[in-house]
Amino acid sequence: MAGEEAVSNKQVILSNYVTGFPKESDMKIITGSINLKVPEDSKDTVLLKNLYLSCDPYMRGRMSKLDKPSFVASFNPGEPLSGYGVSKVLDSTHPNYKKDDLVWGLTSWEEYSLIQSPQHLIKILDTNVPLSYYTGILGMPGLTAYGGLYELCSPKKGEYVYVSAASGAVGQLVGQFAKLVGCYVVGSAGSKEKVSLHS
Repeated sequence: MAGEEAVSNKQVILSNYVTGFPKESDMKIITGSINLKVPEDSKDTVLLKNLYLSCDPYMRGRMSKLDKPSFVASFNPGEPLSGYGVSKVLDSTHPNYKKDDLVWGLTSWEEYSLIQSPQHLIKILDTNVPLSYYTGILGMPGLTAYGGLYELCSPKKGEYVYVSAASGAVGQLVGQFAKLVGCYVVGSAGSKEKVSLHS
């Protein structure tokens, strides 16, 4: 791979802030280019080839212009969407990441991403499972469900567990974890369609 080799880089861009249900016209796919080498003057930066990208319910809120503070900021029109993904390191000036490392964490909706805040990346050490699991049960939804249920709630066999938003990425895992413990689980969802998808 040449040091300054440039390749095309498809990106999913937010065209406009969304009101109501998102429309196809609210997003567009553009093709730019990117060098497959971290600039030499960039410190603690990694270049990623994105392998899997997660589409999570919280991202819908980020497509709107938020009037009050939230746990995550709005997306910026004209820029790629961002979220959790699984990626391969192509180049790095960060001491914790080297070429060919596999990572999961926050990245952009594009083929290649130059990440200047790699503290949001976690190195994948176990590759005996499908890498896509790191966008779900072994990624943010799984860690959130596990921590919330076992560390904060600590249910015991026979207890009742109520799961709000049970059809969501985290909620559907909480329900399964609670059943594994031997709890009686009740879940709620926003529509009959969401319930039928998970029954």
